[in-house]
Amino acid sequence: MLTAISPIDGRYAAKTKPLSAYFSEYALIKYRVFVEIEYFIALIHEELPQLKGIPEDLIKSIRQISLDFSEQDAEHIKNIESITNHDVKAVEYFIKEKFEGLGLSQYVEFIHFGLTSQDINNTAIPLSLKDSLHEVILPTIESVKDHIKEHAIQYEGIPMLARTHGQPASPTTLGKEFLVFVERLEIQLSKLSTFQFGAKFGGATGNFNAHKVCFPHIHWPDFGNRFVAGIGLSRHQYTTQIAHYDDLAEYFQVLSRINTIFIDLCRDIWTYISMDYFKQKVVANEVGSSAMPHKVNPIDFENAEGNLGIANAIFGHLAEKLPISRLQRDLTDSTVLRNVGVPLAHNLIAYQSILKGLSKILLHQQKLEEDLNEAWAVVAEAIQNILRREGYPKPYEALKGLTRTNKTITKEILHQFIDELAVTEVVKEEMKSVSPFTYTGYFSP
Repeated sequence: MLTAISPIDGRYAAKTKPLSAYFSEYALIKYRVFVEIEYFIALIHEELPQLKGIPEDLIKSIRQISLDFSEQDAEHIKNIESITNHDVKAVEYFIKEKFEGLGLSQYVEFIHFGLTSQDINNTAIPLSLKDSLHEVILPTIESVKDHIKEHAIQYEGIPMLARTHGQPASPTTLGKEFLVFVERLEIQLSKLSTFQFGAKFGGATGNFNAHKVCFPHIHWPDFGNRFVAGIGLSRHQYTTQIAHYDDLAEYFQVLSRINTIFIDLCRDIWTYISMDYFKQKVVANEVGSSAMPHKVNPIDFENAEGNLGIANAIFGHLAEKLPISRLQRDLTDSTVLRNVGVPLAHNLIAYQSILKGLSKILLHQQKLEEDLNEAWAVVAEAIQNILRREGYPKPYEALKGLTRTNKTITKEILHQFIDELAVTEVVKEEMKSVSPFTYTGYFSP
């Protein structure tokens, strides 16, 4: 949409569309209706005397209210909200209308019975986060990780000059450098895949006050635990009017760590492209620069880095703000929670950009080999350690004296140095067999 204020609903709307089923206004209302309906059905199964006599076929019809929920239903609820000026109350009135249509008028006052708005919101929003995680976010991150791993395998045998502090260092393999990111992601993904989302469900201030006073024979905390577990969440046992949000803070922090790993990846690949280690596939009709026709810019990795940075900034605020509320509650969490889908949308844009960027990079092996051939000094580490093994006096100092001159250390200079060492010919040949192309250690454990 050209008139959208946010690019996630404008320029990038097609990329973020999968998340609209979880974080749009329609989605939030639909999740609220789901929680209200499932709660009412749970009350029926608790065998409250007032709800006896509702036949099984009507229970199916009640559940169908949420299963068949449409955008037109959401529009109707918004119309009700324009009168009530309360979003959750509008959902309650909508369901009451549906009950009357089903001939269930005598039961309508048990819709939202004993609850406060946050019992609905603090159950609906964690559900939306959980569903979006397992159905959109996690599969996409897994896909990016798998593509990185494919590159790691492809580049397994490609030696590359490493750089520490920007300076030439002991050689590595390009494949192993990709595996670094695979391992980091897998550690964080293991946390995401088993993440447990919590819900607040306990009445006005978390104690089931109204429930207990009306039906003291029922142990309502146990009921709440069963109900919340039944829809796939865990119930916070001690709350104020709102959830304490520590679990959501943890979730956002895990996502933020994953984003930081991806930022690190994007910057490394960007740098490798600038070093000419990678070329990029040319896409017909795409323009790299409005002024310089030759350019093919690493825009996918730049786009990803920018979106990940925005996401992390918002995740940081969510994680810091949500667990803090004045006394039993203030309203600051309400407007903040409406934005939980925003950083996830920026994440989704970034993940897709990384996938696109990875699909375009082409190894320029000649450049890697040229850099290795000009860096014979990096073999000094291997030589001095062989000399240490042989008991040679002050081997580090000997190599330091050789390599810290202003002249470029070539293969010939290095081998001449080895020939002058007071060691056996067998050891000399061993040291000469080491080159920047072979001194790469292990690809994997």
